[in-house]
Amino acid sequence: MKEKKFDNLIVQLFESRKELGDAAGKAVIEKINALLLVKASIRMIFAAAPSQNELLAYLVAHKTEVEWGRVTAFHMDEYIGLENNSDQLFSSFLNQKLFDHLPFKEVHLIDSNKQNETDRYTSLIRENIIDIVCLGIGENGHIAFNDPPVADFNDPETVKIVELDEACRNQQVNDGCFATFNDVPEQAITLTIPALFSADFLFCVVPGPTKRNAVKQTLRDNISESCPATILRSHASCILYVDVESYPL
Repeated sequence: MKEKKFDNLIVQLFESRKELGDAAGKAVIEKINALLLVKASIRMIFAAAPSQNELLAYLVAHKTEVEWGRVTAFHMDEYIGLENNSDQLFSSFLNQKLFDHLPFKEVHLIDSNKQNETDRYTSLIRENIIDIVCLGIGENGHIAFNDPPVADFNDPETVKIVELDEACRNQQVNDGCFATFNDVPEQAITLTIPALFSADFLFCVVPGPTKRNAVKQTLRDNISESCPATILRSHASCILYVDVESYPL
């Protein structure tokens, strides 16, 4: 593992996706356990994407190392317009990869087919602080579904409905989540950047060659909404995990 710092952002480089995921998973578990020494319970937000597979697999494989009954879980975004039982929902992805395998205190899923869901989920997020966010970066530099056209570092909202830009919808095809561009929903519900950024600790997992340009922009561009992930360089405690395929320098 090699380490470098860009502004506040710590970047750790690994030879493979598995090494990356294992290291991130170990760090997340260590942080959970450190927090549970001083808090009765904690609250976490998880990303849903193939880029998170190795991290999620590590957490499940090492589930006995954490008192998951003291952890409340959220996820950061969800498509609008899919059937409630669709495998392509992010809630379905996280159920299959994580939530069904660990005995969380509570799991709060976004139901994008409910009326006033942004209000309901906003209330849940605002009930208490968020301790940890496990996130990734999109091919267009998005965080959650805060694509460049809709990203706002000073967003007054906590949860909002957004239009997905073309690059974002193409990524869902590149990731193998949808067969064609037209299959990808045009709208989604997302936590905003301030909502995610409010967490005390961010663990950002970004493997693979399709993320190379996004990582380069995140580390080298000016901090602005044109590449939303650049804001990670100003967080007080964020680690970016990359592999030799995603690290551009």
